[in-house]
Amino acid sequence: MAETNFFKDISNHRFSPDAVLDLSTGGRRALIISDLHMGSGKNDDLARNGELLISLLEHYYFARGWYLILNGDIEELQRYSLNHITERWERLFKVFNLFAGKNRLYKLIGNHDEELLFMKNYYYPLYNVIRINTGVIPVYVYHGHQSLKLYAHYNKLVGAAIRYVLKPFGIKNISSSQNPYRRFRYEKAAYDFSLDNHCISIIGHTHRPLFDSLSRFDYIKFEIERLCRDYPASPEKKRRRIEAEVAALKRDLSKLKRKERRDVLRQSLYGDDLPVPCLFNCGCAIGKKGLDAIELSGEDIALVYWFAKGQGRRFVRRGKYETEKLAGTGYRRTVLQRERLDYILARIKLLGNSI
Repeated sequence: MAETNFFKDISNHRFSPDAVLDLSTGGRRALIISDLHMGSGKNDDLARNGELLISLLEHYYFARGWYLILNGDIEELQRYSLNHITERWERLFKVFNLFAGKNRLYKLIGNHDEELLFMKNYYYPLYNVIRINTGVIPVYVYHGHQSLKLYAHYNKLVGAAIRYVLKPFGIKNISSSQNPYRRFRYEKAAYDFSLDNHCISIIGHTHRPLFDSLSRFDYIKFEIERLCRDYPASPEKKRRRIEAEVAALKRDLSKLKRKERRDVLRQSLYGDDLPVPCLFNCGCAIGKKGLDAIELSGEDIALVYWFAKGQGRRFVRRGKYETEKLAGTGYRRTVLQRERLDYILARIKLLGNSI
């Protein structure tokens, strides 16, 4: 199956996954992480979180027997050569090798590392899409760029522009993550496919974490509504906590409004219908204050956030979320959201048809 036809084939139910991972038995679990954009030199996008990533992969996930799914745009081949990337990130590749040596590594292609498909003797098998059997609901993992013709047909031209025009001026990675209109198009296409097929899609590419098909912006609005509903029946001490949390969430919402264009924010992946929790996005590994990822088992799915002590996002530092320390380091893990797969399946079945 040609990569340029991948998303079209998904939508027309004609595709079969390149790989199948079974998480339905034996307590198996997988970490899904996307958009590392590994490079070399001073403009390397991963430089900020590289040590954090190496530590959490080796000492948390590998040590505990997890599978590792690298969901595209791992090497930044539109700006750097593979040899330079390998030399710069030798320690990280050694960690990848640990997973590969135990047959616990799956590596998917994105638009920034598509060139790997044409290289001989690359280190690991490459996939366009992975189906994960959970025993509850089918899960498809793919990068997500395949839905836009720009990348399907002109990715080499885009790569040349980035390497020879933007890189010499020291401009870092420019992607759909900086274009709210384009983000919406990618996410809407993946959402519609998942909704039509009663499955879960886990994508990357847009660098925006999604959980239950909700962005951080959508989630904040629902969270404020929930807190307001709890407020009247709460004792005075809890009311003060709710007041403080609502005020903080309103500040977060105001910041997000300034970052996005308002007409895009008014758009919803689910239109006028109720949100159906069929689309998830693992975010990226190059955030300014840490990295996001998806954890998946045969029972539940979680959006997790890793950060260095004292450097996490403000809404995490406020204390609402419990944090777990990675022994011997200053790194922290927080579960932002977690949900059972059987509950997600029920909501997809009950809410999947328009009302």
